[in-house]
Order: sequence, then C-alpha cells, then structure tokens
Amino acid sequence: MPNTRYTEDHEWVRPEGDGTATIGITDHAQDALGDIVFIELPAIGRSYGKGDTVAVVESVKAAADVKMPVAGKVIAVNEALPDDPAVVNSDPSGAGWFVRIALSTPSEIDELMDDAAYKALIGS
Repeated sequence: MPNTRYTEDHEWVRPEGDGTATIGITDHAQDALGDIVFIELPAIGRSYGKGDTVAVVESVKAAADVKMPVAGKVIAVNEALPDDPAVVNSDPSGAGWFVRIALSTPSEIDELMDDAAYKALIGS
C-alpha cells in the first residue's frame, strides 16, 4: 500500500491526504492471532494519543490491543467488523480496517516504518 506506514506492534496507518488517516492491523498480525472472533471498536469522537489502545481483538488463540500509531480523533469506525470480524483475516489492509482518524500531528506518520523497513522487521 503506497504511503502506508507501520509500527513495531504490527499496526498500519494510511494517510488519506486530507488530514485524516485509516488504521488497521497488518497481515502478519492477523496471521499470528489466528481466526479473529471478536473486535471491540472505540466511540466516534474520542481522541487518543500515540500508543493508546484504540481497539481490542480477540481470536481463538489470544486477545490483543490495537494501539494508535499516531495521535488523533476517531471520525469513523468500520461498522462491519463487530458482525464479521473474520474480514480482518481475509483482508487486513483493505476491508478489514478498524478506524479513521483526524490526525492531531500529521508529522508523526513520518516517524513510522515504511514498507521496506516493516518487511525487514518481520523477516520477509
């Protein structure tokens, strides 16, 4: 995904070019979790700092927090996920997105890993 940045905790953030960004978990993360069975999403309008837990994912193997890669205010959540959490397994970087945010500090995105650095981190 062009312009997408990644965290060491396996979240991705894609700037949308209008001061907003979309956030989800990587293919590596969903693969490590296994079959996802439950997702708890935040309330629209809530603000989070970088590193704050914004969502919770439960799978048949484990539960995991989804952390904010950058600071921002939630402007949309993926309404499909609570009813069909498995979409994160099948399309983690597309239809399996978690939240859209209004960026508090857009320059924070530049501090995250690009595609090449993330691939080096996960060893692929």
